Amino acid sequence: MLHTTPRNAPHIAIIGSGPAGYYTAEAAYKHWGENVHIDIFDRMPVPYGLIRSGVAPDHQSVKGVARRYESVALAAQVRFIGHVAVGSDVTVEELLGLYDAVVLATGAPHDRKLDLPGADLGNVFGSAALVGWYNGHPDYATLAPDLTGKHAVVIGNGNVALDVARILAKSPEEFEDSDIVAHALDELSASSLESVTILGRRGPHQISMSPKELGELAHLARAVPHVDPADFPPVEADAKLDPGLRKALQTLRSWAKTPEAGFPVRFAFLTAPRALIGDASGKLQAIEVERTKLVDGKAVGTGEIQRLPADLVVSCIGYQTSPIAGVPYDETRGRFANEEGRILPGLYCVGWARRGPSGTIGTNRPDGFAIVERIAQDLEGKDSSKTGGAGFDALVEQRGLDIVTFRDWQKIDAAEVARARDHAPREKFIDMDGLMNVTRA
Repeated sequence: MLHTTPRNAPHIAIIGSGPAGYYTAEAAYKHWGENVHIDIFDRMPVPYGLIRSGVAPDHQSVKGVARRYESVALAAQVRFIGHVAVGSDVTVEELLGLYDAVVLATGAPHDRKLDLPGADLGNVFGSAALVGWYNGHPDYATLAPDLTGKHAVVIGNGNVALDVARILAKSPEEFEDSDIVAHALDELSASSLESVTILGRRGPHQISMSPKELGELAHLARAVPHVDPADFPPVEADAKLDPGLRKALQTLRSWAKTPEAGFPVRFAFLTAPRALIGDASGKLQAIEVERTKLVDGKAVGTGEIQRLPADLVVSCIGYQTSPIAGVPYDETRGRFANEEGRILPGLYCVGWARRGPSGTIGTNRPDGFAIVERIAQDLEGKDSSKTGGAGFDALVEQRGLDIVTFRDWQKIDAAEVARARDHAPREKFIDMDGLMNVTRA
């Protein structure tokens, strides 16, 4: 595992193997070519982060972007080092001593807290947890949501809320060509849910939903989307919206003409959650909401309170980056404290770890190229005296770390494809032992 890069070649460590991490690696490789060595670290034994565990299992075309990352991963100057937890197995301080630049591309894997009375009741989940459950992330494989009730409520007005609502509303047959994991498919197939309500404290003009994601709801076997006509501003106000949002509004307005039927997916705009209500035994049974109105673009409560039935609540209100010991952190924004991606000398951040959870997967590509330009500026005229990957290899031997290489990942990949049910692209291993056992075979 020793390296033969020239002494003055920069050694780059990237923490996180999701889109931001691989786009940064691509940018570094294009900038320095063969005169660079890049190590991409991940806590998990599998690469691709959000692509594997965050993108909806029925969005296989989106997951296909991983093929682009594979071409980067196979470059001689790039290594994937999985099953290494930065902060415990190795510290950021240690990496800074080994590499010329350390880039935190850890994303924002944790849910923003749902700060409501009753949020600690059972069957209340954040989207990271529920999405991780049906995507087979080892951290959430044992989540076990109770789907025996009739009514689900999804809090949020972004694409993640749409993903969750769509997955809950689908019939078992509609998962045929997805990579949803078996335990989730079994539970969803036996689900007793009869409706999903999507809550938004503001109005249709303030959604963060793409036209494509919205349109998918109209093509499900049993789901019937519906919007209360009273929730819309005058139709002429749509003309001021950007084209994408205007197209989304056209779809929403078409659903105002649709009567509730089948498996209703209701959009409750101008409706803010206020409390979760349990029965005498503490079991979730309702959500208390307040009707709102817009004042200068902000949702203001009107005092009109009602209760909606809720047997399952999923909060899709945003994500936060995981703090790392010794790295300045912006608690308010839930990301690393930085100035244009620079945190401390030699330490940088990119993607959601830099800007918070905003933008699409593709937004991370220009972000990655921009941070490499900043690193190049900071390293201009400096010869590297760092040991880079060779120094980390010594730590691996010293600490007995059981690392996973990209070749190991290819073995996991092949095993998951081989064990897939009919028409599915793969069946994921959902626990660390299962993943690691494949690499040792």
